[in-house]
Amino acid sequence: MHALRHFYASVLLDAGENVKALSTYLGHGDPGFTLRVYTHLMPSSDGQARRAVDGLYEGTGSTPDGPETAQDQ
Repeated sequence: MHALRHFYASVLLDAGENVKALSTYLGHGDPGFTLRVYTHLMPSSDGQARRAVDGLYEGTGSTPDGPETAQDQ
């Protein structure tokens, strides 16, 4: 049963499930406890964080900025 529980948690974490929701699904009263127990199951979190930040800059183009682009008054 323990292995099945870890499998369930790892599948949901890998799919991007919210840790607070996972904590509820597993019957934990504290999402912090869930993180402490299952953190090792989130090896892709670095890549997810990088993609999230990269997504902020997609489509912004290469519009120059800085003092040389200031409008004359």
